[in-house]
Amino acid sequence: MSADQRLEALVLRSSPLGESDRLLTVLSAAEGLTRLAAPGARKPKSSLAAAVPLALLSLQVGGRSGLRRVRQLRVVRNYSALAERLETLAAAQGLAELSLELVPTGAAVEGVLDDLLLQLNRLELVVKERQGSLEALAIAVQGAVHLLALGGYALPLASCARSGAPLEPPLGNWEWRCSLLPAEGFVIGAVAGAQMVLNASELALLQRLLRPALPRKRDGALMGPEPVWLRLLQLQELWGREHLSRGARSWRLLRQCYGDGASS
Repeated sequence: MSADQRLEALVLRSSPLGESDRLLTVLSAAEGLTRLAAPGARKPKSSLAAAVPLALLSLQVGGRSGLRRVRQLRVVRNYSALAERLETLAAAQGLAELSLELVPTGAAVEGVLDDLLLQLNRLELVVKERQGSLEALAIAVQGAVHLLALGGYALPLASCARSGAPLEPPLGNWEWRCSLLPAEGFVIGAVAGAQMVLNASELALLQRLLRPALPRKRDGALMGPEPVWLRLLQLQELWGREHLSRGARSWRLLRQCYGDGASS
C-alpha cells in the first residue's frame, strides 16, 4: 500500500461524486491542479465536510495513481466570509475560475497560489472592514492581471504590437489613444477592428496594476472611477477569451453587481 502524502491546497471546485462523496479540484504550490476524491464529504457530520470551495486545507492524501483520496484534513483558512457580499464572492469565484484555466493539472506554476491567496485576503478585508464595493472590483481586476502574467499570458503593456514603440501614455493628452487587438496586443492609435480603445489615463492605470499594491491617491482612495474599472475588467476578459479555452463565468456576475449587464 502506498504511503499517504501531505498537501496544502486551496479548493477551487467541488462537485458531487457518487452518493455521498465529493470530487475536489485543488490548487497547491507543489502540484498545481489536482483532482481528489473526498469520501463521504457530503454527509453533514463527515470529518471531510469542510472540503468546500475557497477553503485552504492541509490534506492527508492516499494513493499514487488514478484518483487519489483525501484521508484527513485540517482547515488552514476558510474564506466563507466572502459570501456575505455578492461582489466579493463574484470576484473570488472569478479569480478561482481563471486559475483553473491557467494552471495545468499536475504541474506547479510558481506564484499563482500565493497571489490568489493574497487577493482573497484583500477581499476578506473588504467584508470585515466594510470597505466600498469598488475595492472588490479593483482587487478582481488586479488579481486577474497578476494571474494572467504568472500563467504565461501577460498583457503586453510595454510596447506597441506593430511599431515596437514604447507604450508611454502621455497623461493629460486627451486625444491620445491605444487599441486592444487581442490576437496581437496593444497598438498605439485608434485602430480599425480594435475590440477596445483606451485613453492615456486608462492605459496608465492598467500598467500600474502590474505592481503589488493597488493604485491609490494620496488620500488612500482608489485611482480611477467605477466605469474605468469595469472597462479594465472587460479588457482582461477579452484577452483571456482570446488566449484561453474559456473565460470565467463569474465576471458577468461581478459586472452585474455594479449595474453593468454587458454580455460576456
